[in-house]
Amino acid sequence: MIRRQLHNSVRQALLEAPAVCLLGPRQVGKTTLALQVAGELDALYLDLESEQDRAKLAEPELYLGQHLDRLVILDEVHRAPNLFPALRGLIDRARREGKGNGRYLLLGSAALGLLRQSGESLAGRVRFLELTPFTVLEATGRKTDTLWLRGGFPESLLARNDEQSLRWRRDFIRTYLERDIPQFGPRIAAETLRRFWTMLAHRQGAPLNVAELARNIGVDAKTAARYVDLLVDLFLARRLTPWHATVGKRLAKAPRLYLRDSGLVHALLGIEDVEALLAHPVVGASWEGMVIENLLACVPDGTAAHYYRTSGGAEADLLLVLPGGERWAVEVKRSLKPRPERGFHAACEDLEPKRRFVVYPGGERYPVSAQVEAVSLPALAAELNRK
Repeated sequence: MIRRQLHNSVRQALLEAPAVCLLGPRQVGKTTLALQVAGELDALYLDLESEQDRAKLAEPELYLGQHLDRLVILDEVHRAPNLFPALRGLIDRARREGKGNGRYLLLGSAALGLLRQSGESLAGRVRFLELTPFTVLEATGRKTDTLWLRGGFPESLLARNDEQSLRWRRDFIRTYLERDIPQFGPRIAAETLRRFWTMLAHRQGAPLNVAELARNIGVDAKTAARYVDLLVDLFLARRLTPWHATVGKRLAKAPRLYLRDSGLVHALLGIEDVEALLAHPVVGASWEGMVIENLLACVPDGTAAHYYRTSGGAEADLLLVLPGGERWAVEVKRSLKPRPERGFHAACEDLEPKRRFVVYPGGERYPVSAQVEAVSLPALAAELNRK
């Protein structure tokens, strides 16, 4: 069993908050992590996709009131939104009885609705954590290029070979299109959404132009915007917003849109192995997206992430504003001889970051200029994780 990077954070959150809400896409390992915690804490586990377990919660105050002295894990809790007011009352009752924190661990696969429902009912009583697919810092026994090709979903990354991994990712996409997305959002034709998803894979990391996306799949702009919102809500896409501080220059205004798991990008584009990936036009954007996702999974809480681009060509792929305001600028290169572009140096003149990095696929760490370091993805991720 691979110990997840978030394991200790979940245990710590349960010591400090009455309820902890663990969010993340389906099949990312939330249930496995929760069951590991359950084994350590003698917890009660309920799966709300099970008819039997949902029946137990027909009267939640009665059933859960019998287990106030145990941690209760509620899996797929978004399927029972009416549960949150009852949890608030039970948490307050447990507090009055001196039972303290760590009453409930809630698992959910969609952010927006769950955050709204739980935030309204459990304000001041819940802490949110996000479980991402595997990162370069987790001991999976797989090389960075394998993580890049297959993505970080456990069943995909740990498959026996690339062919099995690709079959799993194609099944995963089909399941989301035909079952999960209709459950979470408005009814969308599976084939339309597949074309939309594939288009985003081709445009990995490009500025978001909703009107253009809408024209290309034959829907109106509001519908295309809902598609994007839904993918972000399901932790499948990320909008990386531009840096908008006043620097006296014309700045890019549109967010960049990334499909968050590189393995899904490659499955949508029919890329079967690393050789095919290295020859594909998406190679640079795919590597950039994978680097950004891994770094953002390792940053300290409270870090803000942006990209920076001006009309004059100054550009940084990733700008991290750490707690306290310290800025780190990151350029991503898929080259063993990484040299930052002129635009990156211009961006650093504007932003004045404390640290400047070029992330590349090699293993050696060395200066490429007076202020810029070339560094591997695992090394920079580890440094951020220690902050």
